[in-house]
Amino acid sequence: MEWALPNPFVIELQVTPEAIDAYQHVNNSEYLRWVEQISWAHSEALGLSLERYQSLDRAMVVHRHELDYLAPAFVDDVLQLATWIVACDGRFSLTRRFQLKRVRDDKTLLNARTRFACVALSSGRPKRLPDEYQHVYGGALVAEPVTES
Repeated sequence: MEWALPNPFVIELQVTPEAIDAYQHVNNSEYLRWVEQISWAHSEALGLSLERYQSLDRAMVVHRHELDYLAPAFVDDVLQLATWIVACDGRFSLTRRFQLKRVRDDKTLLNARTRFACVALSSGRPKRLPDEYQHVYGGALVAEPVTES
């Protein structure tokens, strides 16, 4: 697969009948579920599990999702979903980028971006990123190419 950015974290998905909507393609809510799934898988691969979040009394909660649906997926399609951390301000937020591709034709079906904000689990109030988050997520940063407008 050729990806938009280097060194992606990738998971493979197979579209099941439960993901299909009345239009006979994957329902848009399923893409969002997959974005959440890979976000957790990547965080865990980096060493930040749910248990670690809980012990630090911090959570990265969604502030904003942007999902660009480019083409549909269908039952039994094999897909690969990639993610990258493209921004981490070292204070309160980080941003992930996502790209979903169909394996059989290498077609990009979805490009997405999610901005997360750090909050205390105990209060739900904004809190600074713990040093561990800054180190782990900051160390996984992938630079996005600069585009001219």
